[in-house]
Amino acid sequence: MHRAIYFVVVITKAKVSTFDNMNARSKIPFIVFFAAVLIVSPSWAQLSPKNTQLVVNPAQVKRYLYVAVPGIRNYLEYGGHGILVYDVSDNYRLVKRIGTGGLKADGTPSNVKGVAVSVATNSIYITTLEALQRIDLSTEKIVWEKKYEGGCDRLSISPDGKVIYLPTLEKEHWNVVDAETGNVIKQIFTNSGAHNTLYGGDGASVFLAGLRTNTLGISDARKHTVIKQVGPFAQSVRPFTINGSQTLCYVNVNGLLGFEIGDLRTGKKLHHVEVAGFQQGPVKRHGCPSHGIGLTPDEKEVWLCDAFNQRIHIFDNTIMPPKQLESVELRDQPGWITFSLDGMHAYPSTGEIIDVRTRKIIATLKDEKGNPVMSEKVVEIHIDGNKAVKAGDQFGIGRVSKEE
Repeated sequence: MHRAIYFVVVITKAKVSTFDNMNARSKIPFIVFFAAVLIVSPSWAQLSPKNTQLVVNPAQVKRYLYVAVPGIRNYLEYGGHGILVYDVSDNYRLVKRIGTGGLKADGTPSNVKGVAVSVATNSIYITTLEALQRIDLSTEKIVWEKKYEGGCDRLSISPDGKVIYLPTLEKEHWNVVDAETGNVIKQIFTNSGAHNTLYGGDGASVFLAGLRTNTLGISDARKHTVIKQVGPFAQSVRPFTINGSQTLCYVNVNGLLGFEIGDLRTGKKLHHVEVAGFQQGPVKRHGCPSHGIGLTPDEKEVWLCDAFNQRIHIFDNTIMPPKQLESVELRDQPGWITFSLDGMHAYPSTGEIIDVRTRKIIATLKDEKGNPVMSEKVVEIHIDGNKAVKAGDQFGIGRVSKEE
């Protein structure tokens, strides 16, 4: 409205002498004109491109859980094929399904092996047994899908979103890949049965777990060279996680219902922790009693998978070694665990949403037909309009950057 008033004032000042010399009848058109300007001016203000508070509603950041399926082997009964997107703020309501690639030679969906997000490229990356695919989060289209020598396993992306560490499928090496193009930058040979992979939060180190070794490798992310081994642990390292300051690792190992802790600085094993009060029995998948471990983002608790007993065991991580607290019963055998970025919710691979504070199940993931959805490959993404502004991690990593 201030623009219209300014316009009226300018006209009035320019014509004041003329207006004063008019008779009453001649003044009527001017009076009507000025009145019309004042009435219409609010609409002009709303149409003004500079008045953004009135005409533009800034896009609000939305929190979504992206679930890649088939995320438990190639079992299509647990969500079908693609990416299921859930609205975190709306009690994990299913929003949509995004089509993906990842087909075997016979045209059937292949096992999803890992999922990761790059804010820099605004893309989500999915590995299957055979290939790595990049999907644009804005268009929801496949940008490229590439096969690599030795296949693919659980990838990890650098914090700046530019570099991917891509393990082969339990083979001899990792491929270091450009996140924009998918081209191989370098190959790192460890002969360890390349498997789980995790970039450190500072972007300087990458942690490499192979199925044929009882140590956890650390690669220099600048030179792409393995510089240290942590362990040895009791048996081969399976799923693992690290704290935010990158001083400790928490690892699952074959044959143990529990976990072990290693010092990432000295390379020594520190603690061996077993689950008390529960029998160790046969499992349906992975051949490992505890396949899945995560730290709550505040690092106060360790959450541990127990497949045979269909539970998550919770440990107090404020003391060493961590002390067992309680357990949460699940609807199936868990094989992975991660958390929401705010630390309020836990995401076991069985598809329940657990309130971390109360230990209560507050929702369960379902597909379009109401069938249960389960996946070991889930990641939280915050979207502003059609652009990712923040992303979680498929691993339940600690997010305390400095030691207390």
